[in-house]
Amino acid sequence: MEWKELLMQVEDIHKATEIISTKLKKPVIIENKSFELVSYSSSFDGFDQTQQKTILSKKCPVFIIDHLKKEGIVQRLERTSHPVRVHPIEDIGFRQRVVIAAKHMGQTVGYVWIQESDDWMEEEDMEFLRDITPYIGKMIYDLHKTTSEKDNRKDEVLWKLLNHEYSSESQLKKDAALVKISLPERASVIVFSVTESRYRYMLDYLERIVRTYKQEYRMYFLKSEYQLVLLMEAESEGESLRKARTFISRVKTEVGEEEFYCFLIGVGKEYDTLREIRKSFLESLEVIEVASFLKPRPETMPREFSKMGTYRYLAALYEKNSADDYYSGDLLKLIKNDREKQTDLLRTLEMYLANNTKGKQTASELYIHPNTLNYRIKQIQELTSIDFQDFNMKAHLYMELLLVNNVDSYYHRYLNALS
Repeated sequence: MEWKELLMQVEDIHKATEIISTKLKKPVIIENKSFELVSYSSSFDGFDQTQQKTILSKKCPVFIIDHLKKEGIVQRLERTSHPVRVHPIEDIGFRQRVVIAAKHMGQTVGYVWIQESDDWMEEEDMEFLRDITPYIGKMIYDLHKTTSEKDNRKDEVLWKLLNHEYSSESQLKKDAALVKISLPERASVIVFSVTESRYRYMLDYLERIVRTYKQEYRMYFLKSEYQLVLLMEAESEGESLRKARTFISRVKTEVGEEEFYCFLIGVGKEYDTLREIRKSFLESLEVIEVASFLKPRPETMPREFSKMGTYRYLAALYEKNSADDYYSGDLLKLIKNDREKQTDLLRTLEMYLANNTKGKQTASELYIHPNTLNYRIKQIQELTSIDFQDFNMKAHLYMELLLVNNVDSYYHRYLNALS
């Protein structure tokens, strides 16, 4: 029996992978269109470093995907039904290989990778690949369809949990068991929201990162048009929040600092009952709502709801002060001085108060000498009636400064008052 006929008789993609690998006598990896691992030939152990990472993390490393796109290989695979040879990248352990796009109904649904190393494939093997990839494409498509249906049912249960649509906890647990979700005993919710609709493509990038690390961090995720919601599981008190911090740092590293600020991020408190998970979800949304209100978002603003403090009340203060036509006389004086003499007293005051009037830390964050800071503080005291020993005055001024320095319309009110 010919190899192609043998392959056509199997319905399991893992068996198909083993047949391809046996025929070609080489390691084989099959990925879906998102470069997530579908299958690999377990009978071969000669995978290179990057393929080993793919097998371990269940996804091709992001830097390899970026390289393939940069070199035009992904685009070339989209246009052709023939195998493409990809040359080695020795410094990252990427050996030479052949890849062909697996297509179904004219659409690319995945990729078949064959590691060549030093032993190149013959033309006969290339023809074999061309012949069998349409069948592999259908298998990937069918597998994706089945997986998507299961994921949709899981998503429905989780959305109902977050939106408090269950009449009883027992019904929730029953539905979760049906779709094979192991609901956490303790968890917190993290929400990533894009700052503008033009950055929606970043959610796809973020989803790839989440899929790569979801097992390591023990998290579920839900995706909507402008947001990605994570349910971060914890076994011990505070663990989900610690994991949230490290995961957010990892996202920043992987997407780059500039792209990272396309996201507003909110982290709800950790709870140990299912009915309170919705509370964590609402808390994370509140953080994002405040961050969206303050444009640009100040670096000092916490992402965790439990650390929000006075930030929670800024929108209410904005409404009240605007309705009452209220202004701080002290801040008016500083704004006038900054505009007339090109000083930076307003920002200096905000940083000084944010650091609880600690001079050394404030000077460091402003990138100025401590003596320069002392001179500015002296100027502020001479121009205003601010008493840095009065806690209530400092708290009030700090909230007013957050509005003046981070809400354009509020700052323009002050400028109009000077006219």
